Amino acid sequence: MKSETIRCGWPGNDPLYVAYHDEEWGVPEWDDRALFEKLVLDGFQAGLSWITILRKRDNFRRAFDGFDPEVIAHYTERDIERLMADAGIVRNRAKVTGTVKNARAYLAIKEGGQTFADFLWQFVDGAPRVNQWRTIKELPAETPESQAMSKALKQRGFTFCGPTIVYAFMQAVGMVNDHVIDCFRHKECAALANHR
Repeated sequence: MKSETIRCGWPGNDPLYVAYHDEEWGVPEWDDRALFEKLVLDGFQAGLSWITILRKRDNFRRAFDGFDPEVIAHYTERDIERLMADAGIVRNRAKVTGTVKNARAYLAIKEGGQTFADFLWQFVDGAPRVNQWRTIKELPAETPESQAMSKALKQRGFTFCGPTIVYAFMQAVGMVNDHVIDCFRHKECAALANHR
């Protein structure tokens, strides 16, 4: 008899959500462009569910030129209007214009001689925090680290990066391992903690 895979409860039975949980969520991410994409998408999630964004992720990637900050930073009002007419993404003007602002802030960090990854990972001292939660109810909505990152991002000109959004981002990109300890991914993601 095959034993049932134990995972965090939040993906439910949605195949897309389960695949995201099993393959992406909590995996340490060090790529600057991938980190930028995830931060922007977490900003778009504000007020919505992550599965809504996940279902539109390919559309977002197409609409925002693969989340290339170099390209997005030079978007004009014509680009904003093109995005606002795109039914494949979340059409929220503040979030769309915020993405352009975020791309410019991202480039300013790089021009200052720091990678985006190093800027973000400094808030967890460069290594994932491996938590030991037993249930999803124990997971915090924000932490002192997410508050500090949020504050620093805002000071650099980023938008849609409050401490709760930032904590969801930290969970997703493996800065914190918030898989519950019974989940099969907890151990797997913990093993990735030192493999930069």
